[in-house]
Amino acid sequence: MRFLIVRTDIRAAADVDIAAAWAGGVRLRDETTTPEPRRQIVHAEDRDAALLLARALSTVGAVRAGRQRVKVLPLDAPARPYRPPGPGS
Repeated sequence: MRFLIVRTDIRAAADVDIAAAWAGGVRLRDETTTPEPRRQIVHAEDRDAALLLARALSTVGAVRAGRQRVKVLPLDAPARPYRPPGPGS
């Protein structure tokens, strides 16, 4: 499975916007309509490589300071659905 590793800026939200979203039961941010601005994009061919790249991008000062974040996004559908371990597994 292929992955996309993205380093993005975190959009600041005003306290009144947070309160309004909380009171209205809606999402404050919707990545499908207004994604965060991207700073860096990297592709990986497997999960291990994607996590290694994400770990490396997480060492950037802006990520460590909380102004940016790193996201790992799958590009292909998984071969089988993920099932969390349950009783008897």
